[in-house]
Amino acid sequence: MWSGNALYEFQNASMVALDSFELADRAKNPGTFKRPDYKRQLTGLSFGGPIIKDKLHVFASYEGNYQDRANRVSFTPPTGKFPALDSVNLAQYNGNFTSPCRENLFFGKLNWDGSEHWSAELSGSDRIEHDVRDFGNQNAFQEAVNYKQNDAVLQGRFNYFTGSWLNEAKLSFSKFRRNPRPETPGQPARIYQFSNTDNAIGSNRTTQDYTQGTLGFRDDITYTGFNWIGDHVFKVGASFDHNKFHVLKDNSGTPAFYYAASAYGDTTYKFQTPYQLVYGTGDPMLDATDNSIGMYAQDDWTPIRRLTFNLGIRWDYESNMLNTGHVTSQAAADTLTKYNSQLPTPLDLNRYIANGHNRTPFKGAIQPRVGFSYGIDKDNRTTVFGGWGKYYDRIPFDVAIDEKLKITHPTYTIAFAPPGQTPGAGQVAFNPAYLTSNRATLDALVHSVGTPEAWFIDNQYKVPNATQFNLGLRQVFGDWTATITYSGERSKDGFVFNWANFGLNPNGTCCGPSFNAAAHGYSNFIYSTNDVKTWYDAGTLQLDRPYRKADSSSIGWGAGLTYTYANREVQGLDVVNSVPPFSFPNALNIPKHPSEFNEKNHIVANWILDMPYLFGIQWSGLATFGGKYKIDVGCAVRFCSDPSGYIRGGFTVPGTFPYQTVDMRFRKDLPYFANMPERLGLTLDIFNAFNHNNFGCYNVGSPTDKNFGHPGCLVTDPRRYQVGAEMNF
Repeated sequence: MWSGNALYEFQNASMVALDSFELADRAKNPGTFKRPDYKRQLTGLSFGGPIIKDKLHVFASYEGNYQDRANRVSFTPPTGKFPALDSVNLAQYNGNFTSPCRENLFFGKLNWDGSEHWSAELSGSDRIEHDVRDFGNQNAFQEAVNYKQNDAVLQGRFNYFTGSWLNEAKLSFSKFRRNPRPETPGQPARIYQFSNTDNAIGSNRTTQDYTQGTLGFRDDITYTGFNWIGDHVFKVGASFDHNKFHVLKDNSGTPAFYYAASAYGDTTYKFQTPYQLVYGTGDPMLDATDNSIGMYAQDDWTPIRRLTFNLGIRWDYESNMLNTGHVTSQAAADTLTKYNSQLPTPLDLNRYIANGHNRTPFKGAIQPRVGFSYGIDKDNRTTVFGGWGKYYDRIPFDVAIDEKLKITHPTYTIAFAPPGQTPGAGQVAFNPAYLTSNRATLDALVHSVGTPEAWFIDNQYKVPNATQFNLGLRQVFGDWTATITYSGERSKDGFVFNWANFGLNPNGTCCGPSFNAAAHGYSNFIYSTNDVKTWYDAGTLQLDRPYRKADSSSIGWGAGLTYTYANREVQGLDVVNSVPPFSFPNALNIPKHPSEFNEKNHIVANWILDMPYLFGIQWSGLATFGGKYKIDVGCAVRFCSDPSGYIRGGFTVPGTFPYQTVDMRFRKDLPYFANMPERLGLTLDIFNAFNHNNFGCYNVGSPTDKNFGHPGCLVTDPRRYQVGAEMNF
């Protein structure tokens, strides 16, 4: 029997409340205020049915997400202190600007039931996305990224089953393309640094075009016929992927000119001329291949009734995770060798100079894991469960290729002398003609006086890994299930980049004994280590009542509540999951500390309720409450000369639960008309129903700033309504 589904949902600007910043703008400029643009349309269509009865079936679907939303740009420079900064008139870039997003997702599948022993499936999907984004707050609309992405997957599956055996095989081909580029190209980027923030105007600084093609094969075998000291379910599997990369990575291809009140210890810049230029040029193209292999074996063993052990082991391998066969440029190798003993952090030359043969793939990713579940009573109403396992991560390919591109497409740094002064060592006089995006002009400049970075990845690198464990108790009370769980994670060998040419003063401030790499042709010596560790502990209490009706005439309802108390600490990085991972001057100078933005308390509630006495409407919802968290105040002592200006975790976001959002949906299914099989459902969604201000972008630059602690943006939308219709046929 053929069946299908169609849906349409809609929002526009009149269905969105004004947030607190927009209300302030309207009060300040009532005559010129304009409601920000907003429009969202969600469309979906799916259908399926038999082509050959009981043999061949087809399913196809389409989803479309079309949005036009506004991002708010808000520059608040100090006024009256720096005439040069006043003349830029950053306020002219303020306002709400449209950020369009277009996403289309296509999916299709054919199923063939060949016999009682085998079946086959052929499926394909294609995701096409176009998004103008990454502007707002202290990034002008000129800084927007035109982001395009296309992900296509074609895969075939074959399942064979006989007796206690099941074999599942899959062959797939995928092609992923990611293409971010400046939405407004052709302008130099200008970054004005004040209030410990980069305030950017001009074109976005990077153009990239990644294409990854993957041919993969996977096979899983399950056997359920073995009995020895209980029942066993054995499963083994292996996978192989051949990845081919074609990359354009024109990082810093848009020249970036940095302005500040003071730089290099000189206070006479006063935003009159830039103190620094960062510009990348050369060949941004790179091609690479990588093969990945995975194997696993597991046994679900039930030695006695109500007790099950899950025992498993996995092994993973990548042939080119981190530029196997890489050769360090001769110039960089010679310079490091000559001056290594003068660096604040001398490097082991055997480990950091690659000759094409001394960096080999990591083969030790052996990952054992064990879990258990035990029903204490015969009805399994009380269950104890737990698990432990080791997991290896991977070093992102995007990080690894920078080592090669720093040779073929170096990023140069030029230091400009203060206005009207004779250039000092490593400086050049600024010429207004340099303030351009013309590559010929800038190439001539950086090739004559610019200095690139030299990157050195440890040939004896380690792969980041973590040990995860949990222990819990589950109890059934009538229709309710309560679960309490402790979860922990200890990760080590996190990959991070460091500076070999900078050191710190004895009190930890910048900058102590340093090496003038620029005098020898390089701006920095960047090297990798595996010195990052993290600690995570969480306790979770969960209550669930699945949706059900006692009988056909009863009111159906369901609900759930989850409370989590979590704590995360990190060593070797300021912020967990920063990409790319950098620690200045090195990870060893960052001790173990609570992670910034660590939200310890988190509550999520959900519900669904039939309301037969209110026209048969069904009411459902999701509520999320995020607890307070701490943010570092001021400039970290490793970057600045005043240790008193930095307080780790010095600002606590106000409110018991500063993040609050309650989303609701009301649905009415209309009765069948004239015995027609089609059925129509109408929906009304209310997002952030109580219009709570979920603030972010807090000013934590200096406690003496009159705006210290004030938020600069919202991390969620204000209240929004959405109407929709869905038809099943």
